[in-house]
Amino acid sequence: MIYSSAKEWREAARKKVLFFGMSGLGKTYVSNVLRDSGDWFHYSIDYRIGTRYMGEYIADNAKAQAMKVPFLRDLLLSDSIYIGSNITFENLTPVAAYLGKPGDPALGGLELSEYRRRQEQFRMAEVHALLDTEYFIDRAERLYQYPHFICDTGGSICEWVDPNDPRDQVLSELSRQTLMIWLKGDEEHTAELIRRFDKAPKPMSYQPEFLTQVWEDYLDEHGCQPAQVDPDAFVRWTYARALAHRQPRYQAMAENWGVSINAKDMHDVRDASDFDELIERTLETRPNRA
Repeated sequence: MIYSSAKEWREAARKKVLFFGMSGLGKTYVSNVLRDSGDWFHYSIDYRIGTRYMGEYIADNAKAQAMKVPFLRDLLLSDSIYIGSNITFENLTPVAAYLGKPGDPALGGLELSEYRRRQEQFRMAEVHALLDTEYFIDRAERLYQYPHFICDTGGSICEWVDPNDPRDQVLSELSRQTLMIWLKGDEEHTAELIRRFDKAPKPMSYQPEFLTQVWEDYLDEHGCQPAQVDPDAFVRWTYARALAHRQPRYQAMAENWGVSINAKDMHDVRDASDFDELIERTLETRPNRA
């Protein structure tokens, strides 16, 4: 780790951290708190994915839908209108809408092969965005003179890495550049995340092997064909399984590449001073590892 002790953290002229964990546990909340202090640059992986690596996919998909409407088709073909996404740190809906959900087309679902194609596009985009971290660390200081840096990752980071491989490309690079911090939820957090998701199911990205397994299990359990799958019902059914799948992967990332902090403790952070103190306490109590 780039800061192996509370003393090293306290004396660091430049503090660089990366947050990982399930969406909804406070990664972006704390990133915003630090950014608002004026000394921290906030690098959002999801925003980078949507603007740099998937922007054309998202816009082209919107154009394909517009081409089905004769009135809009004529305007597009004559270059009379422009279609693009309006992605912001607070609104990443265009990325989720492009990812979509598999199942019955009449219910807005995607055929599984198309769904897998978009999942692979997202995987590649996220890996590239994560590996862009070093560039943005340099950019934050050189261009904007920010002394400190936050990398705010998406919940799916654990799907594309092997936390038990000391040569993993993505984790090796990220741990060389930042202090990797797992925002760890408890059973209460898990129950709340499931409750929220059940109320408003959203597209997710899955490791290919995991997707294959849950898709087959869902079809078997519900006795239906792929084209009969209710997209919202599938992602609801899958969500708790995805949480259970990701938990040990996050834990291994924290144990082998960084530290873990209880999401409740992180939620108590109100300013940069609170955050510094929390990281110091975490490093002081972290077990020494050979």
